[in-house]
Amino acid sequence: MENICILIVEDEQRLAEILKKQLEESGFRADVALDGYSGKMMAARNCYSLIILDINLPLLNGYDLCKEIRKTNKRIPIIMLTAFGTADNKIIGFDSGADDYVVKPFDFRELLARINVFLRRSDLREEEDIVRIADLEIDVASKTVSRSKKKIDLTAKEFALLEVFVRNRDKLLSREFIIEQVWGIDFDPSTNIIDVYVNYLRKKIDKDFDPKLIHTKFGFGFYFSDKEI
Repeated sequence: MENICILIVEDEQRLAEILKKQLEESGFRADVALDGYSGKMMAARNCYSLIILDINLPLLNGYDLCKEIRKTNKRIPIIMLTAFGTADNKIIGFDSGADDYVVKPFDFRELLARINVFLRRSDLREEEDIVRIADLEIDVASKTVSRSKKKIDLTAKEFALLEVFVRNRDKLLSREFIIEQVWGIDFDPSTNIIDVYVNYLRKKIDKDFDPKLIHTKFGFGFYFSDKEI
C-alpha cells in the first residue's frame, strides 16, 4: 500500500493528524490540507488514490471543492466526512460529486472499511470498458454516458447507481442491495433517497427515449432492462 496516498482535507487539525496517523498505521501514505483552497491545489498537483473531505472548510467549502475536483477528475473516490447527517445534506453531498458520506463521530474501522471498498473497485479492471444496452452507451473508464448519441451528464452518485443497474441488467434488485452497493451498508433503509435518485436517473436517460430501461416492481425493487421481465 506504500504507493497509495490519501488526501485528507480537514480543518480540525487534531482530527486531521489522528486520521493521518491511523491511515499510515494501516499502510497508506497520507497528506493533509487544513482548508479548501489548499486541498484544491494539492488535489490538482498530486496523484491521490482517494480523498477524505470535510464540508465545513475555510476558504472553499467541501461541496464546492468536490465540484471543482470533479471538473477534472471524475474517477477518484471522494468520501465526505462531516457532522451534517441529514438526508438533505447527504443528497447535496452526492450531487456535488461525493461517492460516500460518513457522519462524525465515527469509528475509524468503519471509515477504513469504506476506503478499502473504493480502492478495490479502483484496482479492478472491468471486463467491459464500453457497456451498451439498447441505444444507451456507457464508457466505464471515462464515466461518460450517451443515449441515441446524445451526451447525458450525470452526477457521481447517479453514475454509480446507473453502473449498478447496468452491471446487474435484467435482474430484479432489492432496495437493500442497491443501498449496499451505492450508499453503504449502514445507510438507513427507510430513507426515500433511492426513489429520489431513481427519479433523477429516469428523467435523464428514460424520459425522452424509448424503450424505457428503468422499471419498478412494486414491493420488490427495481430492474434495468430493455424488455419487460
